Amino acid sequence: MLRKKIENSWYSKSGLTTALLPLSWIFCLLVQFRRALYRVRLLRTTKLDVPVIVVGNITVGGTGKTPLVIELANLLKKQGYRPAIISRGYGGKARTWPQQVRWDGDPTMVGDEAILIARRTLCPMAVGPDRVASAKALLQYTDCNVIISDDGLQHYALGRDIEIAVIDGVRRYGNENCLPAGPLREPINRLSKVNFKITNGVARADEYAMTYRAQQLRRADDPAVTLDLTSLQNQTVHAIAGIGNPQRFFDQLKRSDLDIIEHAFPDHYPFVKEDLDFGEIQPIIITEKDAVKCQRFYLHNVWYQPIKAILDNQFTEQLLVMLERINGQKTS
Repeated sequence: MLRKKIENSWYSKSGLTTALLPLSWIFCLLVQFRRALYRVRLLRTTKLDVPVIVVGNITVGGTGKTPLVIELANLLKKQGYRPAIISRGYGGKARTWPQQVRWDGDPTMVGDEAILIARRTLCPMAVGPDRVASAKALLQYTDCNVIISDDGLQHYALGRDIEIAVIDGVRRYGNENCLPAGPLREPINRLSKVNFKITNGVARADEYAMTYRAQQLRRADDPAVTLDLTSLQNQTVHAIAGIGNPQRFFDQLKRSDLDIIEHAFPDHYPFVKEDLDFGEIQPIIITEKDAVKCQRFYLHNVWYQPIKAILDNQFTEQLLVMLERINGQKTS
């Protein structure tokens, strides 16, 4: 309850923010001191022999990193690259790291986002708290020639060649304070150091827009079965989201003229079958990430909606040119 109250204060005027400001100042100082230690090489950064693209953000909560990572991986495959992906594996309960991620793997072991990415890209993937170790494992056991890091903007132990920061186009940076008085992991001026800023929504002058294209609903227990979302228009449905920003998912469904009953859960929530039991036969729509964990319940009225990230052509062109140049430098 207190955590939710604090998070709400980040995006509204609240006396709680003022009370937490001293802790935020301390947090900011520690963050900048840690980064300085890497800059003067008192802490070690490991550079790899292949280009590394880091996709991250400076705010807590969902901004749309996962769809972007999926789209980037598939884009690079079409361009002839052999991408591999690393991630933290948040929520995974494996006892040893790094862990290989398979498209048919267990989300309990490696995390829900990792399974989703592996399924949508079919790229080699490894997860673990030590991203350098994960990347080295991929280089040892696969023929990858570029690595994409899902999150890890603040994981400075891993050297990176390209940084992409994802911004929530609606919530932006909230009250612009660092944790815990605000949602920032690093001060806003950190964005001046990244190569690209991708905004999930309406982009500003120095940003590139990313939008979502919703696809047909798929049944959670049998994705081969599809349903057109328009067939549910003006009907009451239950909408469930255990993601960083559930409201974005709910608003998307509302724009499709669905009368939804909202059920928001914490990000990476470990669903049990009872969470989806409303004693009714009304359709239940969940996110694709949540479907990774809920398909084992074999409920025929549970559907998920895959989304595809649509990227700015100018961004993809510049990214490919930059990547080609970096690749040439590493191989020369």
